[in-house]
Amino acid sequence: MNLIAKTPKPPYYAVIFTSHRTEGDDGYAEMAAKMVELAAQQPGYLGVESARSDIGITVSYWSDLESIKLWKADIEHLEAQRMGKKKWYSSFKTRISKVERDYGFGCETA
Repeated sequence: MNLIAKTPKPPYYAVIFTSHRTEGDDGYAEMAAKMVELAAQQPGYLGVESARSDIGITVSYWSDLESIKLWKADIEHLEAQRMGKKKWYSSFKTRISKVERDYGFGCETA
């Protein structure tokens, strides 16, 4: 698995999901893996990066705002969101940003 997503030349969009987890797994890891797999099948999906420590940050990349809207409304994703609010997160925030420029070192580009 690549740790840094290969993204196309900007512009594109980033959905930044920052969270604090509750104690215990309670099916979280399985659902998180399922959501990454399902997101990758959605039109407009470009990639994902994720890190977890005291807070979790997952950034998914999308070609356009309509693709993000459709992903948010996906029936299985809606269920994961419901479960997240009910038992997996003590708090979270989602931010949507337009990527105007990107650059890096030591990572392949698309």
